[in-house]
Amino acid sequence: MSNPVLLTALLIFVAVALGTLSLALLLEFGQERWRARHVVQQLRVFSEQAFGPESQALIRQPRIASLLDRIAAVVPSLRRVTHLIERAGSSWSAQSYLLITFGLALAFGVSGALFTGSLIGGAALVPIGVLIPYLVVRSQAHRRTARLEEQLPDAIDLMGRAMRAGHPLSAGFQMVADEGLEPIAGEFRQVFEEQRFGLPFDDSLLGLADRVRLTDMRILVTAIMIHRQVGGNLTEILDNIAQMVRERFKLRRQLRVITAQGRISGYVLGALPILLGVALFVLNREYMMPLFEQPVGRYLIVGALLFQIVGYFWIQRILDIEI
Repeated sequence: MSNPVLLTALLIFVAVALGTLSLALLLEFGQERWRARHVVQQLRVFSEQAFGPESQALIRQPRIASLLDRIAAVVPSLRRVTHLIERAGSSWSAQSYLLITFGLALAFGVSGALFTGSLIGGAALVPIGVLIPYLVVRSQAHRRTARLEEQLPDAIDLMGRAMRAGHPLSAGFQMVADEGLEPIAGEFRQVFEEQRFGLPFDDSLLGLADRVRLTDMRILVTAIMIHRQVGGNLTEILDNIAQMVRERFKLRRQLRVITAQGRISGYVLGALPILLGVALFVLNREYMMPLFEQPVGRYLIVGALLFQIVGYFWIQRILDIEI
């Protein structure tokens, strides 16, 4: 390797990133073991003292504020991160997310400072490390939301058939939970379990609308709550909502076809400079080496990378049309 600085920067980045992932996995393992021991302890207390005065120990006590809670007290916007993780159905905990974000930011910052020979270059790459976990979780949330949107009309039809058979609305939620596919089955199961254990049904519905950030889900929840107050033919309302959701879903697919050219242009514009740079490096190594050997060239690489990322998300934002 003719450029030891580049090799050292890459090795430091890999070491810090892998170390951070290892710590995150260790944290997840420790939290899972702690939860398992806590459940076993509760079951032991319940089996020994279920009807004694000491059974009050089973009442859930306010938990000690977690690391995320303490940080969120200083940076309230972190609450949105926890909501995003819940929407994504991710196996990450909030603490693991923060640890991975900090580790990747540190890896990019140290490697960038070593690569460019300046703290400014390292600081310019820190946002990339911060964005990577957020983009991963946001992508999971978008995929899960898309599956929920696709499964929602069938779930509404199943509820309507249950009510036509003489079952109450809560039984329709249970039927979707038992016979539906994930993730829609899990969301409806949570509503059914909450109202079965004493939570008011309206509060369970509002929690469903808050967890599933879909306009169609909010329309469904609003229709059910209005029906509970003023009455009406709920089965017909459910059929109309299911038909409306299918039409919206069809329109959204047509829109994706119309905007396909713009999305492909964004992919090409994002990949073309990288592919062209790799091709020039392979064909004419001496021509490209000043970019890696000279400080100005390294700054140009960092700046080009940042502008590429900004341009890609700018194009995606333009093509993100709400229906």
